[in-house]
Amino acid sequence: MRPATATAAAVTTLTVLGAAAVAAGRYASDAALGVPSGRPFPGDPRLTVHATGPGRITLTRSLASLRRGTYGIEADGLHAVVGPVLERVPHTADTVVRRLERVELGTLGPGARVRFTPQLHCGTPETALGLRYEDVEIPGELGTLPAWFVPGARRTWVIALHGLGTTRELPLNLLPFLHRRQLPVLIPAYRGDAGAPPAPDGLAHLGDSEWRDVDAAVRYAVRNGATHVILHGWGTGAAMALHAAAGSGVRDRIRGLVLDSPVLDWETTLRHLAAARRVPGFLLPLAVRAAQGRTGPHGDRLREVADPAALRVPVLLLHGPDDTLAPWDDSRRLADLRPDLVHLSVVRGAPHAAMWNADPVRYEEAVRRFVTPLV
Repeated sequence: MRPATATAAAVTTLTVLGAAAVAAGRYASDAALGVPSGRPFPGDPRLTVHATGPGRITLTRSLASLRRGTYGIEADGLHAVVGPVLERVPHTADTVVRRLERVELGTLGPGARVRFTPQLHCGTPETALGLRYEDVEIPGELGTLPAWFVPGARRTWVIALHGLGTTRELPLNLLPFLHRRQLPVLIPAYRGDAGAPPAPDGLAHLGDSEWRDVDAAVRYAVRNGATHVILHGWGTGAAMALHAAAGSGVRDRIRGLVLDSPVLDWETTLRHLAAARRVPGFLLPLAVRAAQGRTGPHGDRLREVADPAALRVPVLLLHGPDDTLAPWDDSRRLADLRPDLVHLSVVRGAPHAAMWNADPVRYEEAVRRFVTPLV
């Protein structure tokens, strides 16, 4: 082969390989970040409903169906709530029997294929819990953000921020507790949520851009009578809270942060999301590079706002070792390095964003102890 021909062939090969790498990276980053808001996390398997009866449900035996606590189970057009495993009833080797609390949507019967979710409720604060609320609109960077506001007697508001894989129905789990404490609660949707403006690139940014909608929510609260706010975030909602506490123009109104399963390492969580959505292992580095190229170097910014030395307000961390999307080692490190401001409440046996589900009584007591001196 002549030198010129060989060079052209090599350039063509490299070009094709480069294009293939770009396409593969784009595919992998889409799998991790291009998921509609509210779509369940892929880590848990779909389980078969084998039988139902008064106050009980029989499910395929798995690590998910054996978890302690109270969870939602869902499928298309179906949502129900299951309680603890019933230890004193017969179980077969491949099934487990749990308490069936209620069916909120659809019809639950044998053969249904369901997935566990930390969300217990469907609907609004009033339809789900009987709590009076207002539909409000928050002026955001990209447009109007719908939100629920549940009034309370205090002047310190809680702004509740759901994360990936859930919707603003997730904070309804904790709403009765917060309402009993007479705390006004604002539950906003943010970019990419149903009813909110879409993200310009169609991708989740794991809190790095979404936090500006949290800033808008804080400003709304202050304009409408809040003297201070406490940000309570789950998963990427916790990352948004950290960004807002560091970068908001009204950060002096933020009294504290409650962070459930916080995403503190952008790249690690992105890899875990991609792997859980069955991206082959050899493509995971490409997923990170492609995501950085498309959305920016978020890892550096998240490290800055989660730097222990940068914290200025008290933080309650609710996290545990069974979270496979946001490793809790980062939470332990944060608590170890700032014991003056950060308290870690360890929850075992709970998946991502489900710390309340595993032990509601202990969770709410930890929040009560943290919030009381701040309000």
